[in-house]
Amino acid sequence: MDLLQVIISGILLGGVYALFATGLNMIFGVMKVINLAHGELMMLGAYITFFLFSRAGVNPLVSLPISALALLLFGVLLQFTLIERVVNQPLLSSLLLTFGLSTLMMGVALNLWTSNFRSVAWEPLTGAWAVFGLAFSKSRLVAFLIALLVTGGTWLFLQKSTFGKAIRATAQHPEVAQICGIDVRRVRLVTFGLGSAMAAVSGSLIAMIFTISPEMGRMFIGKGFAIIVLGGLGSFAGAFLGALSLGVGETLAAYWTNTQLAEAVAYAILVGVLLLRPSGFFGRAEA
Repeated sequence: MDLLQVIISGILLGGVYALFATGLNMIFGVMKVINLAHGELMMLGAYITFFLFSRAGVNPLVSLPISALALLLFGVLLQFTLIERVVNQPLLSSLLLTFGLSTLMMGVALNLWTSNFRSVAWEPLTGAWAVFGLAFSKSRLVAFLIALLVTGGTWLFLQKSTFGKAIRATAQHPEVAQICGIDVRRVRLVTFGLGSAMAAVSGSLIAMIFTISPEMGRMFIGKGFAIIVLGGLGSFAGAFLGALSLGVGETLAAYWTNTQLAEAVAYAILVGVLLLRPSGFFGRAEA
């Protein structure tokens, strides 16, 4: 029963990881830009929820669309002014630019908010619900359901909407998409904004589960890349299943060893998959 409890806890956590990783995966799929600042976008979303809750008493769930909209606009601004300049450039260009952005945002956050750990301790989400002898953490279960809703909504948007199909076409063949009349630059703008909003929501959800700090982005970006490599680059379903696997792997490692070693699980998975199956379990190897 204890082992089942741990697995359930890992699955609930994995849902939030999936939301973060699918946004990162989508940005790379459309623009071929490795966004090392994605973790800091998540951190900003977490702090928006924290300050709205601590300073204005705003319900953390109500703050989710606020943080999403704020980071969507910020993401569009970043894409328009900076990221667009490294699209279609060597990957090293995007790595250097986004690493610089990551360091800048983390440094500013440290100066503004210090390195102190903070959390959103909202009374209705403290404790757990007991179901059939199993304890479901309220914060993790609510975060999982919201992450599932947002991730599923994004998938439906990409599959069913006209603009979603334009995003998929741009990801597959940008030149052909442009010839067919799709405004590829506008697609990249919206995609980066949407990915940033997904990072913000995942950060807001993490603030309700764990403590947050300006340096949290560096830890979560490693998890994001591990998920993408595990699930397969460009695979939406793969990223989701990879996130659930990582969540379960971390909680099992913490159960059998300790939380410090559990943090290394993401990097162990990353190295192992790169050695055994570089294309991931749901990706396709490039010819």
